[in-house]
Amino acid sequence: MELSSGFYGRSNPHMLSTSGGKAMGKLIEATHEPAGVEINMKPVLDIVEDIFERATPAAPGAIKQVDASEPDERALHYSSLEQMMDVLSATINRISCEITYRLSIGEDAHSTTLAVAQIVKGYSWDAKIVLALAAFAMTYGEFLLVVQLYATNPLAKDVALLKQLPEILTRADLLKPKFDTLANLINAMVVVAKCTVEFKGLPSKYIRPEDPELSSANADIPSAVYWTIRSTVICSSQIMGLINMGHEFLSSTTDAWELSSLTHNINSIYNDLVEKLNRCRQRINERKDIEAFETLVRLFDAVHIDNMKILKALIYAKDDQPPLWDGTTKQRVSIELLRRKSVLLLISDLQIPEKELIILEQIYNESRVQPTRIESQYEVIWIPIVDRSSTFDDTMRKQFESLQAMMPWYSVGHPSMIQPAVMRYIKEVWGFNKKPLLVVLDPQGRVVNPNAMPMMFIWGSMAFPFTKLREEALWKEETWRIELLADSIDPSIINWLTDRKFICLYGGEDMNWIRKFTTTAKAVAKTANIELEMLYVGKSNPRERVRRNMTNIELENLSHTLSDISLIWFFWVRLESMWHSRAQHGVTVRNDLIMQEILTMLGFDGSDQGWAVISRGADEMARAKAETFLKSLEEYMAWEAAAAEKGFIPALNDHFRSLRTEHHCNRLTLPGISVAEIGSIKDTVVCVDCGKPMEALLMFRCCTD
Repeated sequence: MELSSGFYGRSNPHMLSTSGGKAMGKLIEATHEPAGVEINMKPVLDIVEDIFERATPAAPGAIKQVDASEPDERALHYSSLEQMMDVLSATINRISCEITYRLSIGEDAHSTTLAVAQIVKGYSWDAKIVLALAAFAMTYGEFLLVVQLYATNPLAKDVALLKQLPEILTRADLLKPKFDTLANLINAMVVVAKCTVEFKGLPSKYIRPEDPELSSANADIPSAVYWTIRSTVICSSQIMGLINMGHEFLSSTTDAWELSSLTHNINSIYNDLVEKLNRCRQRINERKDIEAFETLVRLFDAVHIDNMKILKALIYAKDDQPPLWDGTTKQRVSIELLRRKSVLLLISDLQIPEKELIILEQIYNESRVQPTRIESQYEVIWIPIVDRSSTFDDTMRKQFESLQAMMPWYSVGHPSMIQPAVMRYIKEVWGFNKKPLLVVLDPQGRVVNPNAMPMMFIWGSMAFPFTKLREEALWKEETWRIELLADSIDPSIINWLTDRKFICLYGGEDMNWIRKFTTTAKAVAKTANIELEMLYVGKSNPRERVRRNMTNIELENLSHTLSDISLIWFFWVRLESMWHSRAQHGVTVRNDLIMQEILTMLGFDGSDQGWAVISRGADEMARAKAETFLKSLEEYMAWEAAAAEKGFIPALNDHFRSLRTEHHCNRLTLPGISVAEIGSIKDTVVCVDCGKPMEALLMFRCCTD
């Protein structure tokens, strides 16, 4: 049979343009008369894709090997698919016959495409594409079965002979490029089909046809339908050409160009559709996150019999794996272990300071020594907050696992278990912003403290159950004394207190002043016949200079030092925690002695000078900056008589007051205060010397030391 060029249906270049493509889409849209029957086309598309994958020829006459040990997941669909095919098979066969007939009489691809569109006019847009692909898959699969089996199967050999295939099957050098080009177009059609099926399956609860993301895609889908059906027609003509024209057809470069042009066009359609599909997914995820956030808000407002609903809402368990990692046993465990327990949520990013972890670990481990004590009846879960816009790469994974390995308590198995809605809740409701939080949930899942970190640093596990009421009760028991200031940083302090010794804490970075001060203090103590113990507590955020000072103090036997530099950090962070805790309860410098002393100590740290505090017992304490304290000690003979009469510390305080001048310049650094919070606290921060409100300044610091 002589075949005209129209048999191959070569595309007009104008038809491949954007305007031409939309015009073709209008033609298809004019045939669209949906019958209102909804059919899930994904199982059919799975079978079609399976046919294309299995039919891809390795070489003429070679049988493609399939690993029989691997389960065929698509076979699971076959039982439900059989019932569906009772409805669809007649349409698929009709499309196949229509294409074969029209191409055999020389009709062009465009007319054949519109004829197929008439057959599928009652189906949804995704069904139109899948049905056309299914019709071609039958033709393609049958042809490739013969290609694969003709050398070994007598039946296939006879069929190949009737189709005049043996001659062309000997030309593997020409056959492979033809099928490679064909396979590229088939792959392009399949991914477009997947896109349209996914568009059809988008949940109407979260995205509506009038939404711009979906309406834009819906406007382009008719064009995608036209070009996919047309591509199946062209592919069918290629198979028929192989059967009817043999070597003459194999060597045709014109048809290879047309297949490549169609592939390029279909890929462009796919790229456009998948971009719009991603925008739809983004909109859906945004609405799901909003819904999940609102659900979380309602959940925390509700009353529960235990904490399971809350914990399961916060930690998304996926893949049926236990969601928690036990830092002690180093294995995954069920969240059920925390039912009706007080749970502390340690919330941080992956930049949580190691020294902070060390202190928390020490407090936690101390609480486990006697697990039956009331103060030990709590558990901790680390909730890592990782920005979803960043790729969780190998570096971040190692960082997460390194932090997780340091923690003896529970942590989530993976940061992805913290969903976007939960992260939003943590940031907006609990106020997380880089600085670690310790949110306390009672056994019923109620938030009883949005941040117990200050309580934990001040009192450790003695603050259990870490509620605001417990915090108020603990403060009512406190006075400004050396035990509150420093008893948790060095066990020797308790012994010194028991022995009624004078205790001096001092700090700063000037090593020359430290030598003068400690030497003078020892001399005065000897003269005054008092037992004095001195302890160096450095400066907040201790760096190399403080470390060198600690070494020199030990080598020169000037005073005691702390066993680890992280304890210096802890001393100052406890003071900052005291300020945060008192401020949360509405206490100000004007009406509270403890707050005055806390701010005085923080002011000492903010200055460039050294400082010292000396105490004996619970009610005797004196403190001053470096120059004032050293000068007072050097002038001891001037107040020696007063010390003998009143006592050492009262006399020292009197001498401090005699040296005070109207001129002063106090600086106070309050770490962890955001720019937004400055306005709300500036009226409560007043100078401890004159009582006037302190001027608020914004400071940026980079200390490499």
